[in-house]
Amino acid sequence: MTQAHSTASAGLTRPRSAGRAGDIALIAVFAAMLAAFAMMPPVPVGPAGVPITLQTFAIALCGMVLGPWRGAGATLLYVLLGLLGLPIFSGMNGGIGVLAGPSAGYILSFTLYAMAAGFIARWAVRRSGGLKLGAALFLGGFAGSLVLNHPLGILGMSINADLPLGVAAVADLAYWPGDIIKNILAASVAVLIHRAFPDVLRRRGVSVETVK
Repeated sequence: MTQAHSTASAGLTRPRSAGRAGDIALIAVFAAMLAAFAMMPPVPVGPAGVPITLQTFAIALCGMVLGPWRGAGATLLYVLLGLLGLPIFSGMNGGIGVLAGPSAGYILSFTLYAMAAGFIARWAVRRSGGLKLGAALFLGGFAGSLVLNHPLGILGMSINADLPLGVAAVADLAYWPGDIIKNILAASVAVLIHRAFPDVLRRRGVSVETVK
């Protein structure tokens, strides 16, 4: 192997390794953020008592800032740690037993929700900025919530709380206004983050010559 080829190989390997380490760090930080927001006092509503929490704000933010795969990774890590027993779900709950509760469907939707918001965010960041970016992030987050978070939540309430689907769907309507507000806030925060760190969702090519 020539010296030039060796230098090139080292140059390509080092930024990729640094990128993977950065991705892992971001996933861990955002998973910790999810746990922190879950510690906020929940507000139980409806016949099943599923609480209003700030978790969905944090989940939407994961997707809007990290994109689909890292956002999904952060939420999946959070969910798995909670199911393994760490008291990081709403109300300081944890363990596999939460899947027998009325919130099970919402919890199981978290990873898909973050992924959906992340795909829209990745598309939007490449094409717009400012108010247009904020609007796109909000619409992507709220659409992901309506398509994934709410339907799975309704199904979970129906099964685990023994409610007819229609009753569970009506109970779920109580969470819509909060979701709108939380997605507006998440989109606003995400726009600020993308403005401060414009490459957080972009994979930049690293020139071999610039890596010493």
